[in-house]
Amino acid sequence: MLLKNHGVFERHTMVLVAGILVVISIGGLIEIAPLFKIDSTIEEVDGVRPYTPLELVGRNVYIREGCYTCHSQMIRPLRDEVERYGHYSLAAESMYDRPFQWGSKRTGPDLARVGGKYSDAWQVQHLRDPRSVVPESIMPPYAFLADNEVDTRHIDKHLLANARLGVPYTEASIENAARDLLAQADPMGDTAGVEERYGADVNIRDFDGDPKRVTEMDALVAYLQVLGTMVDFSTYEPEKAENLR
Repeated sequence: MLLKNHGVFERHTMVLVAGILVVISIGGLIEIAPLFKIDSTIEEVDGVRPYTPLELVGRNVYIREGCYTCHSQMIRPLRDEVERYGHYSLAAESMYDRPFQWGSKRTGPDLARVGGKYSDAWQVQHLRDPRSVVPESIMPPYAFLADNEVDTRHIDKHLLANARLGVPYTEASIENAARDLLAQADPMGDTAGVEERYGADVNIRDFDGDPKRVTEMDALVAYLQVLGTMVDFSTYEPEKAENLR
């Protein structure tokens, strides 16, 4: 019937506007309604934690340099993807990402499970000179990251901003953000606070091979080395659908 009477919309501006508003309202409602139940649809998984201050800085560098334009962080539940990259991605693994790094654009490989796949030295060399380890790579070099020292002055405010968005950073995490950032890259220092706030499995070491400074290279490698490592998939069992309602 609407197809036969489309002339009404074409000849009357206000009728067309009203029709547009109705269609947009319906579409918007369909998009927004599921968000009201988002807390009950994301399965909580053991091991998933907020990023440490150093990892968070590395994630910022990753986004700043546009790494997400060539690398996705989403393994779809398809056989070829699972066999190539590992277990399919869980929504809970990105629950503290602001913004998340999912996608399907892959000029380079998916990085959802890159953590621990290569050594720190390999990651540093790959970032310095990609073609020295992957001859066919078209990735630009990021050697300058090793020259940029991490600025710790505002990291506490960054954690606070994430906390206001729902990331469960504690007051202690925010107050000790700068100290924890430096401690994670200094295995010879006092790392008890980092382990207490982020778990005993947190990676604590000099990531870029230069123990005298904490650089953006340290931060980016720390971020890459944690991707996909928080969940132990040897013991993980998905909850039944009825438990997620």
